Amino acid sequence: MSEAPVSPPRYPTGSRRALIIAASTTAAMLVTVDSTIANVALTHIQASLSASQDQVVWVLTSYMIATAIFTPLSSWLANRFGRKQVMMVAVMGFTLASMLCGMATTLPAMVGARMLQGACGAALIPLNQSLLLDISPPEQVGRAMAISGVGVMIGPVIGPTLGGFLIDSLSWRWVFFINLPVGVLALVGLAAFMPPSRNRSFVRFDHFGFATLSLFLASLQLMLDRGPQLDWFDSTEVWIEMAVMLVCAWLTAVHMLTTTNSFVRPQIFKNRNFALGCLVGGSVGMVSFAGIPILTLMIQQLLGYPALAAGIISLPRGLGTLVGMIVVGQLVVRHDPRIFLLTGLLITAIGMYMHSRLSLITGSAPLLWGGLILGFGAGMMFVPLSTMTFSTLKPEFRNEGTALYSLTRNIGNSLGVSFLQMLAIHTATRVQSRLVETIRPDNPMLALRMPNMDFSPDSVEPLMGEVVRQAMMVAYTDIFWMLCVVAVAMMPLVMALRPPRRGLDKMQKVK
Repeated sequence: MSEAPVSPPRYPTGSRRALIIAASTTAAMLVTVDSTIANVALTHIQASLSASQDQVVWVLTSYMIATAIFTPLSSWLANRFGRKQVMMVAVMGFTLASMLCGMATTLPAMVGARMLQGACGAALIPLNQSLLLDISPPEQVGRAMAISGVGVMIGPVIGPTLGGFLIDSLSWRWVFFINLPVGVLALVGLAAFMPPSRNRSFVRFDHFGFATLSLFLASLQLMLDRGPQLDWFDSTEVWIEMAVMLVCAWLTAVHMLTTTNSFVRPQIFKNRNFALGCLVGGSVGMVSFAGIPILTLMIQQLLGYPALAAGIISLPRGLGTLVGMIVVGQLVVRHDPRIFLLTGLLITAIGMYMHSRLSLITGSAPLLWGGLILGFGAGMMFVPLSTMTFSTLKPEFRNEGTALYSLTRNIGNSLGVSFLQMLAIHTATRVQSRLVETIRPDNPMLALRMPNMDFSPDSVEPLMGEVVRQAMMVAYTDIFWMLCVVAVAMMPLVMALRPPRRGLDKMQKVK
């Protein structure tokens, strides 16, 4: 007997789909904006809560650790309780945590509220991506990924600008209070327009797998965040964190490969495009996002721009990202996505090269143009990479796939930030020692400054300050040059990805 034909999937109408996308993307953008907006308020929080420099860093660290732990959990929750229910609870929790952050009067209260923020917000980005994949017809997947990228890519760029404006105009507490009306609006939109979840699965929760994976992610994030402050492996704490990370990584891998219904199903990595997409996504996260903190420090500390002006200078980067995603979103379905991904890497390399030519006397124009080019390159990469990563992934793996994809991108970003900070410190120290060697009375260049330069403390102190500035500038420009080389070196890896076949999603649904 022949099987009855399966009816084609039904998608929401255009207007309803637009309302769902608007609500879901707004919720995702809350998380990405908050990942950077608190950075500019850190000194104000430190003064208000009477915290030390080492203590106040936990405001950022607690958020990132909670996000790392709960990102992979979001897929199990969505499969068990339904995607709509999980997203609505996550938005409510994130909004409540934001209110608690703004009301905090002690450092423990602030850190606890930030952990709640990270735990609730972790589900919103991957579930937003899987939702847009499910409600979009195959011919509109590229556009859906472009819209999903708005929340992921624009948030970290506009966060410092928005934070600087709120701090200058109101107070640091409004960095968190601004989330309240946006969160309520997103919650109402999800409740009113998001379709109810179907095909829930009642798979047993893998407690051991979740525990080992959580400890691995927490120790990795702690090591990456605390390492630069503790001089890395000169610290016993970093050694302990690395040991816990390696043991938990080994336990997670063995458990995943030797048990049924593990927390992370190994079958998902048999999909070639998904496995390579996660690898490339982590590398793109390092190239595109890890350099943003370095650039922000350079603009504020070396070039002397205040926080608000530095945020305004970063706006062209967000504009370039938006334009890049809109352009590629219209074309990626009709052409090979690898072409756009390669073009994005090339444009990113050009932008990094432009930043490697900056100096201490650079004006704002090269920063604006370089940021615009980098943003456009990043926008061109996100859409085709997401399209190829999920094009051959079965629908039942989408919640888990988007969570793992988001996790690997965040890990790549964290690894990149820590590595670049370490590289900047070591390079600046080496350059500074070379420059100091030339500060001696028999140097002909310094002899020309005599008698104004007499090697008294009043003369040497400003000179040493200038040496430190020059050394840091050399370190930062070397980093941008290295990122330029990395972007070019990633191009052969892109060709290993397989472009999606037209109509593949339809065939998978019909089978």
